[in-house]
Amino acid sequence: MQNTNIAIILLGIIVIILFGAVILTPSPQGEVIVNEAPSQVAEEATPSPEQTQEIPQTPSEVPQIPAQDSVIVVIETSKGNIEVELDSEHAPATVENFLVYVDEGFYSGTVFHRVIDGFMVQGGGFTANGSEKATHNPIKLESNNGLKNTRGTIAMARTNYPHSATSQFFINVVDNSFLDYSSAANPGYAAFGRVISGMDVVDQIKSVPVTTKHGMENWPAEEVEIIKIYRKN
Repeated sequence: MQNTNIAIILLGIIVIILFGAVILTPSPQGEVIVNEAPSQVAEEATPSPEQTQEIPQTPSEVPQIPAQDSVIVVIETSKGNIEVELDSEHAPATVENFLVYVDEGFYSGTVFHRVIDGFMVQGGGFTANGSEKATHNPIKLESNNGLKNTRGTIAMARTNYPHSATSQFFINVVDNSFLDYSSAANPGYAAFGRVISGMDVVDQIKSVPVTTKHGMENWPAEEVEIIKIYRKN
């Protein structure tokens, strides 16, 4: 009888341990956030640049690069050229990541797939047929760098997960202070440069008629192609 009682007690302890392990096991973070323009995510009251991107477990580390002379890139589009000065002093990892795509010729043949007048123009991830290009691993968010999302600045698009930016970028067409870093709970979006020539081209892009295409709203009715992006200096 004593052995039976001991066995029952041991069995109860095992059940408790197993039950506790199930409760304490963290849930996976592999959800996919789907772009729902213009409000991006149904729960959000204000628009935020988004891209369809699986949320990673661990963002990749991009080597920090020292401050150096500003790099200027040319975004050659079907509407004209836009020159952007990149700020590697304040956003070194973001600039390094962007230049990897530039130097690989990744952006050639992509489009501005999301255009919202009074907000921003977004591109760098989709081709005209709606195909999303394969990217490198996402990078850590550098939004707390002192740069603001003012008119004419370029910033990285991402999902609701902060460290999810890859190739997609947007250019602010107005001052979007609500996209700036304010706290860990509201990390904002990482600006990493500014338009120094061709803002008139950006204004042409923001004014094109848009429609719903490839399952996404605010897609230009007439394609605005990114012919290529290359370093000017």
